[in-house]
Amino acid sequence: MKKHFLSAAIATIVASNAYGIALEEITIVGSQDEARTLPGSGSVVGNDQILIEAANDINQLLKTVPGIYIQEEDGYGLRPNIGIRGATSERASKVTLMEDGVMIAPAPYSNPAAYYFPTALRMHSVEVLKGAPLLRYGPQTTGGVVNMVSTPIPQENTGGVSFRYGENNEMDLLANWGGRSGDFGYLVETAQRQSDGFKDIDRSSNDTGYDIADYVVKLGWEGDLQSLLLKAQYSEETSDETYLGATDRDFDRNENRRYGLSSIDQMDNEHQGYSLTYQLRLGSNVNMTAIGYYNEFTRDWFKLSGGGSLVEAANGGDLETQGILEGTIDAEGLPYKHNSREYESKGLDVNFDVDLGAHQLALGGRVHQDEMDRFQPTEYYDQVNGGLVFVSIKEPSGSDNRLEQADALSFWAVDSWQLNDALNANLALRYEDVESWRKQYEDPERQVLDSRRENSSAEWLPGASFTYDLSDNWQVLAGVHRGFSPLGGSAQRNEDPETSTNWEAGVRYQGSWFVEAIGFYSDFNNKTENCSNASPCSDGSTSGSFNTGEATITGLELQAGTSLELGNLMIPLDAMYTYTDAEVSKDNDEAGFSEGDHLASVPENVFSLRLGVETGFGWNNYAVAKYIDEMCMDVGCNNGGSRFDRSEDLFVVDFISRYELNDSATIILKVDNLMDEQAIVSRQPDGARPNKPRTASIGFNWSF
Repeated sequence: MKKHFLSAAIATIVASNAYGIALEEITIVGSQDEARTLPGSGSVVGNDQILIEAANDINQLLKTVPGIYIQEEDGYGLRPNIGIRGATSERASKVTLMEDGVMIAPAPYSNPAAYYFPTALRMHSVEVLKGAPLLRYGPQTTGGVVNMVSTPIPQENTGGVSFRYGENNEMDLLANWGGRSGDFGYLVETAQRQSDGFKDIDRSSNDTGYDIADYVVKLGWEGDLQSLLLKAQYSEETSDETYLGATDRDFDRNENRRYGLSSIDQMDNEHQGYSLTYQLRLGSNVNMTAIGYYNEFTRDWFKLSGGGSLVEAANGGDLETQGILEGTIDAEGLPYKHNSREYESKGLDVNFDVDLGAHQLALGGRVHQDEMDRFQPTEYYDQVNGGLVFVSIKEPSGSDNRLEQADALSFWAVDSWQLNDALNANLALRYEDVESWRKQYEDPERQVLDSRRENSSAEWLPGASFTYDLSDNWQVLAGVHRGFSPLGGSAQRNEDPETSTNWEAGVRYQGSWFVEAIGFYSDFNNKTENCSNASPCSDGSTSGSFNTGEATITGLELQAGTSLELGNLMIPLDAMYTYTDAEVSKDNDEAGFSEGDHLASVPENVFSLRLGVETGFGWNNYAVAKYIDEMCMDVGCNNGGSRFDRSEDLFVVDFISRYELNDSATIILKVDNLMDEQAIVSRQPDGARPNKPRTASIGFNWSF
């Protein structure tokens, strides 16, 4: 089997060429071939798959990756809920999210919930890393790392335009131009997205879609022994999204209905990010990479507060509440909150890659600071004859008027050790030191302190893994590492972070087929949930964290792929299946949980199949089938829970047809959700929520 000597844990190694240092994007896995030889488990959603599937939704891309759980929310993937193995999916806050090797969550330590997520349309590839090698990255080290690789600076002057237009006035445009001039390189790129949305609001002509504008500029310089890459990004989004879902009765009648109470709900946000990557060759066997980064995110999600209690009451048979939702009964004092927050994240990451022959070392550290400023006034409206009438505004206090901050210091040491031709061992050690605090105020001027809390944690996170080649085709792998998840800025002094021991073992075959089977097991000392309005914890809390106690997560990941030749046709085929059993492992009387209670947001079965029919004359057709099992919305829905405590299973097929006009132009027809299957994919936040219905679009790719 082809040997990958440098593990993913040290995959930020600076590439070199015959002339010295070369400009490169920061990757954590590399290519799909490299992912298939890791001393851990990894996957790469490559540029070919992104182009073929005309992908614009990170949820749909990641549904083809083993070990990942997706809990949809808005049907477009604007604010993903991504879980990996033991890391549950609430706003992807238990997963380390990166773009080009830089942490990209709004405030990765104090407020990691993914209210900002990079525009998937402009991504070149997506990497997923699991197992012990992920200790090179952090802070979330339980389940996995997702790194999104943006469009690289091209080797020569070139550009491209991708455009697609479809139902509901859905439009995607990606345009870029870049190249090289001597030692300098550049790239300018924009992604523009819009949609009127697929939902209809009672008694309103307002849209339920989005408008997104995203811009990126990259400037690079490379010399004989060093290189410098500056990246600047700016995006803005207006989305007519709400937290208010539907009752089950109304969902059964019309999955895409929105109540008039949500007609004025809207998210507005802006993001800007800057990074400077410096690479230096210090000798024949030492490379240094230093990344300084700064991200700023502001958002105001104006929406109905407490809609979940209305839906819950109506589901329980309260006819008056049902009438309020339908607009047939008047209501007074409905609160609409400006969920307005400002985030800042900054830091410096330095890594040294050392080549000692049989040992490939990665040694480095990161100093980081992030903060969140929450200032959320509430407006009150009355519902009169089905319309909303403004009444008053209340200035924020208490939990709506607070500051949170985290300071973190990280160190890592990773050794990829080639003991002989067949055996490669990967030894890793990470250290995380996190200090966080929160100040809460009584008055808008922030002169009167309401409360203060603080927390500190310091964790050593060891790990080890190996691969062993049984033959040219067969390889076995195994590993174990300590997982860690910081509690965030709302943690109190006596609270401990989530920690776990995570095992994996498997076998790979590479020949005309690639086949991989990996079993995983995570044992949690104290499984925690991050609480938010979007993903309330199992005790109903919407801020801070909630400790559900000891838990175990056991699972199996299977994947297989090949390309079959059938006459003049090529049939690419890729299949994935994940089985997971996630449950409380010890009675927790304080939290009210019992051994055997299922954990929230973890489906038992997930499956995907990607199938293509490629001709020799440029007309290629593809189908992507995805299945996800029902999930508990709260811990323990399997023991005495009702149907309102769980989502529904879902099977969806997407169809893509591509016709190549010439080497530089391709016409695309895509139908999302070909069979128009819709289900309750989530009940968070605030009621039953559907996936995207059948949506057809047509477009083109043109390179020049």
